[in-house]
Amino acid sequence: MNKEKIVLAYSGGLDTSIILKWLIEKNFEVIAYIADVGQEDNFGEAREKALQIGASRVYIEDLRHEFVTDYIFPAIQANAVYESRYLLGTALARPVIAKRQIEIAEKENAAYVSHGATGKGNDQVRFELSYYALNPSIKVFAPWKEQEFLDEFKGRPDMLRYAEKYNIPVKASVKKPFSEDDNLMHISHEAGILEDPSYTPDDEIFSRIVLPKYAPDTETYIEIKFKDGIPVKVTNKNDNNIKTEPVEIFTYLNKLGSENGIGILDMVENRYVGIKSRGVYETPGATILHLAHLDIEGIAMDREVMRIRNMLSPQFAEIVYNGFWFSPEMEFMMAAIKKSQELIDGTVYLALYKGNVFVKGRTSPSSLYNEELSSMDIEGGFDQKDSEGFIKINAIRLMAHNAITRKKELVNES
Repeated sequence: MNKEKIVLAYSGGLDTSIILKWLIEKNFEVIAYIADVGQEDNFGEAREKALQIGASRVYIEDLRHEFVTDYIFPAIQANAVYESRYLLGTALARPVIAKRQIEIAEKENAAYVSHGATGKGNDQVRFELSYYALNPSIKVFAPWKEQEFLDEFKGRPDMLRYAEKYNIPVKASVKKPFSEDDNLMHISHEAGILEDPSYTPDDEIFSRIVLPKYAPDTETYIEIKFKDGIPVKVTNKNDNNIKTEPVEIFTYLNKLGSENGIGILDMVENRYVGIKSRGVYETPGATILHLAHLDIEGIAMDREVMRIRNMLSPQFAEIVYNGFWFSPEMEFMMAAIKKSQELIDGTVYLALYKGNVFVKGRTSPSSLYNEELSSMDIEGGFDQKDSEGFIKINAIRLMAHNAITRKKELVNES
């Protein structure tokens, strides 16, 4: 009897290694799928580990270019920030990973897909909503929501004992359980001692960014050129280094941001499933791009377009965070964001210094800024006396409100 095929999103870490073996024990033919979204992993080692555990085949897919161009850059265009702070590094990586996983399942004629996300987190939602949106007939087998799995693995010590039983090599330990999600956009840290929201992380936790106190005492001057709200060129004015290819641009900004201590965030956020979660994030390149993009919009975007787009930005962030990348609302949102970015062209001049991104200036061929009109020293543009009528018209509702309020107060006094 042929075994059912299942494609497992595999990282090589403790959880997915245990799940790989557990699925094999449940009589699945497991195809391990490793998505390269820019994490600093040894993919060859992960491949050998998956085969050693018993995977019938291993796919290693380089998704970095697609991740940057189709997910990160649209989020930058949208100024997408969840709960006003989080730049969505993990949330943006999940749909691109899920998309390729479904493609592999179709190629392998696999009826099932699986992942290692727990039943308490956001990632289970992001993966599974993406799976169903892309292939409504796919079957999802999520071990962390299977009672048999939950009975066997009540905590990390149980997983470590299982790994020892089946000679599965692991890097985690009972003494220091620690969870990280690493990709091109960021690295996140959570669980273990970080679950205490009052705990101050040791310096050693930060693996991507030099802490600001250790960053150079000199500024790094850069220029970022945008076309349609997308970065197309980065120039380091200190050494004339230039990057123009999307992945190179983002990787280079990560490097510069990391060296200058930019992009550290420690926050408690609201998971979609209703649980609060503490996360420590390192997001150097995206932090620089986000601030630069905000600035170029200031000179090139129409005021009313900006007002409406600013109402959409938090909604865009929630859609991404909650796992609805492949949805009709996202299609609508993408069309609106893309339209808003058609004239967002120009260059922003920045200084990077000890955790800070300082904007030093900007130029744009689409500039709506009129130096003569804006000047307090030069007469021109419009008759300043016209402002008197403009102010009186805008004051009508304020005076009416005051009159009604005053009338009510007088009635109450009497």
